Amino acid sequence: MRRIAIISKPQKEELITLLPEFILWLRTRGFEPILDPVSGNYAQEKNVVARNEMPAEDPELVVVLGGDGTLLAAARVFAKTNIPVMSVNLGSLGFLTEVRLADIYSTLEGWCDNCCAIETRAMLHSELWRDGKVFAEHEALNDVVIAKGAIARMVNFTIKLDNQLVASFRADGVIVATPTGSTAYSLAANGPIVVPNVDALIVSPVCPHLLTLRPIVVRGDCNLSLSVEGIPDQTYLTVDGQEAIPLKVGDELRCRRSQYAVRMVRLGSNGFFDVLRSKLKWGER
Repeated sequence: MRRIAIISKPQKEELITLLPEFILWLRTRGFEPILDPVSGNYAQEKNVVARNEMPAEDPELVVVLGGDGTLLAAARVFAKTNIPVMSVNLGSLGFLTEVRLADIYSTLEGWCDNCCAIETRAMLHSELWRDGKVFAEHEALNDVVIAKGAIARMVNFTIKLDNQLVASFRADGVIVATPTGSTAYSLAANGPIVVPNVDALIVSPVCPHLLTLRPIVVRGDCNLSLSVEGIPDQTYLTVDGQEAIPLKVGDELRCRRSQYAVRMVRLGSNGFFDVLRSKLKWGER
């Protein structure tokens, strides 16, 4: 049986009607849907699988019904597979979730007929080192961020590139982003917009206490390390804005381009610039 995985955003009323119709459409075309628990609640289906177990079901396609946050979560679940992801925008901005709800069936038909473009997005691999060993590691599609918590005190950072000192400074935080993540938090921190197929990483300080410190673009194959001296349990590492780990003084974050990538089903090859213009009003006066 050919399978398609469905991952949905919670608390979206339109899915109460959409999902049963969508599941019926898939089954009439020979596909068996595999639902995450959120989707299962909307559709009252029994074929429900926990998100972290969905890759083992070997679906041909992942359909994400939600916003960019839902896509980021799905991307990390399927990071170590080669399964393409089709993201349908049910959120507010929908920068990454390119497919409109009205186009869901036509896009799926295009995918079935091999007429859709498949865009590969690089991911970021991060390792949190503590007491001389790896404490946690993650794959991120957008970014990893080290930032202070509720206490209004800056953190001391040291950044090294291939074991060479880049800078030591005080700031509210540091963002390490992929080209995909250059239009997310990094952009809000005055980082550059980087075209997704560029092999690079972006390092953007958040509110640095230096007028001369600016975001920097580095090679995608470099080894980047950030050492932090902050307030124990008041400084956090976040992954794609969704997972948070409290940091301790002396922790080191090591980042490099991941060996994995996300394959995204796109309507056309120029989608990135279309989204820049429509969502961010890029280039308008």
